[in-house]
Amino acid sequence: MHRVPSESVTRFALGELAAQLGAELIGDPAHIVSRIASLDTADSASISFLSNPRYLSALASSKAGCVIVSPLHRDAAALRGAALIAADPYFCFARLTQLWAAQSRRNFEALVHPLAVVHSGARLASGVSVGPLAVIEDGAVIGDGAVIGAQCFIGVGASVGAQTRLSAQVVLGAGCHIGERGIVHSGVVIGADGFGFAPHDGRWEKIEQLGGVRIGDDVEIGANTCIDRGALDDTVIESGVKLDNLVQIGHNVHIGAHSALAGTAAVSGSTRIGKHCTMAGGAGVVGHVTLADHVHLGARSVATHSIHKPGLYTGLFPIDDNASWEKNAATLRQLHRLRERIRALEKGNETKSS
Repeated sequence: MHRVPSESVTRFALGELAAQLGAELIGDPAHIVSRIASLDTADSASISFLSNPRYLSALASSKAGCVIVSPLHRDAAALRGAALIAADPYFCFARLTQLWAAQSRRNFEALVHPLAVVHSGARLASGVSVGPLAVIEDGAVIGDGAVIGAQCFIGVGASVGAQTRLSAQVVLGAGCHIGERGIVHSGVVIGADGFGFAPHDGRWEKIEQLGGVRIGDDVEIGANTCIDRGALDDTVIESGVKLDNLVQIGHNVHIGAHSALAGTAAVSGSTRIGKHCTMAGGAGVVGHVTLADHVHLGARSVATHSIHKPGLYTGLFPIDDNASWEKNAATLRQLHRLRERIRALEKGNETKSS
């Protein structure tokens, strides 16, 4: 595949990286690295990292120009060449990627594209970029340095905080708000109607969703994720929350600060999730329950009741060959009957003993 050459190559001297990352450098501070790579694919112009001891065997053979390691692996790293010693190598790697992105990412020009539609009643602060075919409606407020991508829609009275970036084709509905330094990927819909219907005479009567959505600072929302507006009160996503692609957040949900939900996780309406919680891929929570702070749900697990104690919870039935799975499933269907039989036997034994 033909690749268009980059106009500029990201380059850092190791001494500069050590200073910016707060890491100790072993090796030549003038050595230049121009890419980040895995231990296996790195070359002398690459910087890599080791955070999982399982990959320690790959360290000695890696051709990386520099490797980020913990103090525990200092000697092993020094034997092979330059190294950055960091207390938390994975955190250091995350900071490294931010430096790389800041230098290599295209700077958005502070201008409103002539094909954008911005209502005269909208307020745009300084340094705002608005892409082509974006629509910003009356009363919307866009903070300093925010980026509104192509074909985005910002509804009446909505607001976008300073330095928040909306990728192309994001919808922020009327009366919905996102704070500062947010990152919202393409296809996200914030403020669609919640799933509210009243059954009456064999049909469903719509319950108008009159609340909004309030999202805090430093929140990242993955592609095609949906966050429904509240029925009466607002749906709330606190600061520091990270949502992966294809996550569904129902109406009136409240997610505490610094929680993280992986792809296809789903949270039903009026659920409260505490701070620093995680939901692995495909996990779910039924409506009107509460998860305490520091509750973690395993992949495909579903919380069907409130969980008030921090910890890791898993409700996944183990995979098996189909014949064995069918036998186990058939046994599971008989558990209630088996329980009643055991209770009857225990009661009979107690009667005999007395």
